[in-house]
Amino acid sequence: MERLLVISALFLSLTNLTLSDFVVPGIRNIQKRSPQDPSDDIEIYSVNIQSQITSRFAHNVITSRAVNRADSSREVSFDVDLPKTAFITNFTMVIDGVTYPGVIKEKEAAKKQYEKAVSRGQSAGLVRASGRKTEKFTVSVNVASQSKVTFELIYEELLKRSLGKYEMFIKVRPKKLVQSFKIEVNINEPQGISFLEAQGTFMTNDLLPLIHKSFSGEKGHVSFKPTFDQQRSCSNCSTTQLDGDFTVTYDVNRETPGNIQVVNGYFVHFFAPSKLKGVPKNVVFIIDRSGSMYGVKLKQTKEALLKILGDMKEHDHFNFILFDSRVDVWKESLVKATPDNLKQAKEFVSRIKDDGMTNINDAVLRAVPLLDNAHESGAVPRRSVSLIILLTDGEANVGESNPTKIQENARNAIKGKYSLYSLGFGTGVDYTFLEKLALENSGVARRIYEDSDAALQLEGFYDEVANPTLMDIELQYPENSISDVTKNKFKHYFDGSEIVVAGRITDNDLNWLTADVTAEGETDTLKYSENIKVQEEPDAEKQQQYIFGDFTERLWAYLTIQQLLEKRISAPASEKENLTAQALEMSLKYQFVTPLTSMVVTKPEEKAGEEEAMIADKFVEGQSYSAPTHTAFGSQAYLYQAPPNVYSVDSDPHFIIQVPEKKDALCFNIQETPGVVLNIVSDPELGIAVNGELIGNKKSGNVTSNETYFGKMGIVSTKLDLRIEVTTEGVTVVIGAKKMALSWQQDVTVTEEGFSLLLNKKKNLLLSMGDGARFIILLHKVWRNHPLHRDFLGFYTLDSQKFSERVHGLLGQFYHGVDYDISNIHKTDNPEKPDATMRVKHSLITVTRGSQKDYRKDLQSGSKVQCWFVHNNGEGLIDGVHTDYIVPDLFSGVYKV
Repeated sequence: MERLLVISALFLSLTNLTLSDFVVPGIRNIQKRSPQDPSDDIEIYSVNIQSQITSRFAHNVITSRAVNRADSSREVSFDVDLPKTAFITNFTMVIDGVTYPGVIKEKEAAKKQYEKAVSRGQSAGLVRASGRKTEKFTVSVNVASQSKVTFELIYEELLKRSLGKYEMFIKVRPKKLVQSFKIEVNINEPQGISFLEAQGTFMTNDLLPLIHKSFSGEKGHVSFKPTFDQQRSCSNCSTTQLDGDFTVTYDVNRETPGNIQVVNGYFVHFFAPSKLKGVPKNVVFIIDRSGSMYGVKLKQTKEALLKILGDMKEHDHFNFILFDSRVDVWKESLVKATPDNLKQAKEFVSRIKDDGMTNINDAVLRAVPLLDNAHESGAVPRRSVSLIILLTDGEANVGESNPTKIQENARNAIKGKYSLYSLGFGTGVDYTFLEKLALENSGVARRIYEDSDAALQLEGFYDEVANPTLMDIELQYPENSISDVTKNKFKHYFDGSEIVVAGRITDNDLNWLTADVTAEGETDTLKYSENIKVQEEPDAEKQQQYIFGDFTERLWAYLTIQQLLEKRISAPASEKENLTAQALEMSLKYQFVTPLTSMVVTKPEEKAGEEEAMIADKFVEGQSYSAPTHTAFGSQAYLYQAPPNVYSVDSDPHFIIQVPEKKDALCFNIQETPGVVLNIVSDPELGIAVNGELIGNKKSGNVTSNETYFGKMGIVSTKLDLRIEVTTEGVTVVIGAKKMALSWQQDVTVTEEGFSLLLNKKKNLLLSMGDGARFIILLHKVWRNHPLHRDFLGFYTLDSQKFSERVHGLLGQFYHGVDYDISNIHKTDNPEKPDATMRVKHSLITVTRGSQKDYRKDLQSGSKVQCWFVHNNGEGLIDGVHTDYIVPDLFSGVYKV
């Protein structure tokens, strides 16, 4: 399992403005780059990463020091991306000799402190976010002229062994040249270190000799300390070449299958037997082929499956289940991985095509009898491991679509006999549902990120479970001498991994601790036994404390909390409260930032006597965050976690611009008369344009309404010779000389070369064009014969990063980001809607905190998106004025740039 740490000593200024230059007909006031970047006044003179690893348990300290050389105060930000499995344990800032600590509290208590700061009109924000393999810690402070600031962040984690190695993956990105840059890793492993490697993707021939590594016996050391000049991207450059991945990899000697360590009344038992014969495995692959898998996702899935089939061993058995609206099984029963069967399987995989909707329930339930029949008929070895691997990119929307019911059905069918692994492809999946589905059935969930290496991610997961060597493993310890043991029963052991169990010794007179392990192997039951002397001689005990300190107790606490939180996900309501209380108590006792605790970070404010409260939370995969309206004040981030790369226009029409970098959103309305056609997206490189025509409400007696909505949408692709008209009545598709008329009253899938359309009856339309553009158009139906309102459409863009840099339009101009700063937050007559000053595109405008609706997951009620509202038809935020985006007709072509 990779361990990823991103070091980003990023120093920002409140007045930092950078914009791309582009020209679009009718757009005025083209912005230029600011001649001077005030962040240049901030000098980073030290970045120091210290990692102390003791028996796989890593204690990491990130220290960064900076000075403000400017004649006035500047804002300085400290950003660090941590491994998602890590727990923050401490954070401090030292500003001009004054220390500002972070204090870990119960989440509710921290929230009250946060709200108290908000009620005083202070800037209170959230310092958390998530990346692909990391979660971000970020904090900003205002530093006076010629003043210094030191940031120190401490976090801990247990390194997990995967494929025969422990790996610490460090993403190095200091952004600037640093007077003193240092990475130092010290490793203590009582079993002895068998190998130690270190490398960096950014390494040049000049930098490579700067990696120093050594190991002997129990100790290992890695360091990387480039000088100021050695960091330069060229001899005369002021930019740094330190931008990439730095990886430290190692493993330990394994003379015996297990190793026990005892320190200060706590023990940890590592179990990783080697040189065992593999146990045959039986795998049912459940593959989502619904319309949303169209294009790159399905192509990458097929690539991964072909590679997996090539790596299968002949004693394995397998089968495929494909699902969309319906469920299809490749073979009537599991087949052996013979050369002929593998050849047929590869041909089958190559022919998989996308179609229809997403029926997860029936697909999972079809897998169970396949395995049942194989075991009952003796078609597979009695001693074999059976796995169900589910891959999907969406939510169940046909058949049984209630997540709780699907989980119940799967649990009742599997009955603990097999392990189910859930792989969620992309951001559109209900990850919380997939995680619970897996945990309830002895498996794990894993998110597969949409990227160029998605096929490798799938292959990497399979490699981890490809070689089972033991089944039904149980580790036992003296019953009356120990307590509080972490999980000690495991369904499978996979070659190259490691089982870790920890506990507390309660018998003060115990001289020897014995661990007995039983497991089922390929041919028979295997038994192992380990012994360790608990009472050490004074000299030995002193040496042990010097090397380890209290690491066993903290490792035990870390592992216990992780497992309590995991149990909580799948526990019934009657048990969840008790598990939560236990995990919270330990989180507070050992000062870990977990999903149940928050770290309150106080920092000085510009006004005398005032301090700003910020909160560091633990990221939870698959969990969404919505801000209460009374906590809408904020500076760097807000409680709302915006989904990345989704831009939309819906309702009146309300435009919503997600800004993932700030964990926030901007919004504005366009007020025009019915019949006006607005350009929403125009990309001259992709040859794509999207336009929308406004409609108004019905005239009803004395009721007057100025509300408008999108009643028609036109999509043009010049490269595909494609035109699509979407109305509230139906959809018309013209490809070359071919014309199709589709109705909202049916489910329809259309697939052509480079184009896919999936129409979900009376709900939405998903369009995919080439490898880039993906849109969702929602159908909003009002009740029949409504006296005022009409049916209307909503428009949402997915994968906006795949559009070219020249993309424009009311939404398109924001696809590659927008930079802005918020200041002067102050109350208004409505306490839930404070005003603020926004600096954006060299302009200062007044904005108001509010919310808009995102209807993607709830077509009826929608979900609130907190945002800064830009008044006057987006004036100051959009390029030019809104009338510049009015076009002659629904199919006005792509603007020439």
